Amino acid sequence: PRNIQPDGSLRLVASRDWCSGFFPGELWYMYEYTGDDFWKEKAQQQTALIEREKMNGGTHDMGFKVYCSFGNGYRLTGDVAYKDVLLQAAYTLTTRYKEGAGIIRSWDHSRDKWDCPVIIDNMMNLELLFWAFRTSGDSLFYNVAVNHARTTMKNHFRDDYSSYHVVDYDTITGAVLHKHTQGYAHESAWSRGQAWGLYGYTVCYRETGLPEFLEQAKHIENYIFSSPTLPEDLVPYWDFNAPGIPNEPRDASAATVTASALYELSMYDPAKRQDYITKANTILENLSANYRAAAGKDRGFLLLHSTGSKMHNVEVDVPIVYADYYYLEALLRKQKLEKEGTAIL
Repeated sequence: PRNIQPDGSLRLVASRDWCSGFFPGELWYMYEYTGDDFWKEKAQQQTALIEREKMNGGTHDMGFKVYCSFGNGYRLTGDVAYKDVLLQAAYTLTTRYKEGAGIIRSWDHSRDKWDCPVIIDNMMNLELLFWAFRTSGDSLFYNVAVNHARTTMKNHFRDDYSSYHVVDYDTITGAVLHKHTQGYAHESAWSRGQAWGLYGYTVCYRETGLPEFLEQAKHIENYIFSSPTLPEDLVPYWDFNAPGIPNEPRDASAATVTASALYELSMYDPAKRQDYITKANTILENLSANYRAAAGKDRGFLLLHSTGSKMHNVEVDVPIVYADYYYLEALLRKQKLEKEGTAIL
């Protein structure tokens, strides 16, 4: 499952789709939350459908597809077969690394438009590489992840720490050729892109301890919550600069990613710990009160009002699977932080 179509039908996708790993991941989270083997069995069935992706070198979305599914499965079961899939997926991902530019290539399509495009979403795939480094000891994974994060930090962000969606590189010289967006305009701040950056740099700090990554995450958080267009309920419009605010679609998925990241970020910044937790709690409370689908309706999705790409008129104001995934993750992190003092699952 990926989203609900305008006619009310359920859109299903193949394993190669970048969203394929979220539903299995949700099932693993349900198993973690309940301890009920019913969810474990469903998670195992859905996860198995994605194994072929470990060899798919035509995409950068290994984290979304394989780490959200097999990664959670391995964490919760210790199944060695899952570990092998994850390591192979990580090695496959490194084949997209461009040494001259210091980045992992994102897309292979639209070659008439891009030389080597890198999207901010790619920050979410670095967690798989850091896991592979910790698991295998192969420094290749660490170096690729850190170099990609540093290059992205240098080129994707504006002076106010909002980010572009796409940066196009010359892979020989590393020169930046273009900066574009999936949002309203090339110089606007697409809301989910800001959330990807916040989450990605929080993970980078966890895995490296490098202060530069913590500072970047804090700056991104400040941009998001200082925005004059951020609504009172902290669920952003699909773009912080969308021209029709307040009559623009919201993006619940950006809010869930942000909330999940904030719970972890609160562990690393004592001075703002409670501020981050309060913001994350506010997001979850408002999503649960006003954005939640009715039980037994909306094809089983949890949250309404996400926006994939309004500029392409795709997935506008509908339930989307990754909003649900990070909603469950944020709820689990909140619970664990309150019980154990850590938000790391």
